[in-house]
Amino acid sequence: LNSEFFAKVSIGIGTAVDNIKDLARSYKEAQVAIEVGKVFDTEKNIISYENLGIGRLIYQLPTTLCEMFLQEVFKHGSLESLDRETLMTIQCFFENNLNVSETSRKLFVHRNTLVYRLEKIRKLTGLDLREFDHAITFKVALMVKRYLVAKPVKF
Repeated sequence: LNSEFFAKVSIGIGTAVDNIKDLARSYKEAQVAIEVGKVFDTEKNIISYENLGIGRLIYQLPTTLCEMFLQEVFKHGSLESLDRETLMTIQCFFENNLNVSETSRKLFVHRNTLVYRLEKIRKLTGLDLREFDHAITFKVALMVKRYLVAKPVKF
């Protein structure tokens, strides 16, 4: 449908149900899957409620709580203070499971260059992305920021 009619079509899949009384819940889950998918899985056209992961939790948080979380995480500086190259570096670092050597290879930079960039991020944010707890906090903060920017309409 996307290529023939130049319209973006999204399909949400709720959990499988055994009886008619649970059908409404599954339908609601399918709607949520579409909305959460629009924020966190923009490349996917078919989104399953069961595969939404942490995005499903973030989607259910009040925006005021999300804003407070971002202020707490980035008390040393804002997320906006990070340039595009730095954000791309962070994304690649996460995609390579916090592996410095593999990330530097994928970015075509020397390992020391990547370490320098990670240190720069630590100075700006107070988070050392080489530490798992800091990395997960940063990853969740990025997802929360994406959610706040998108401000989806909730069903």
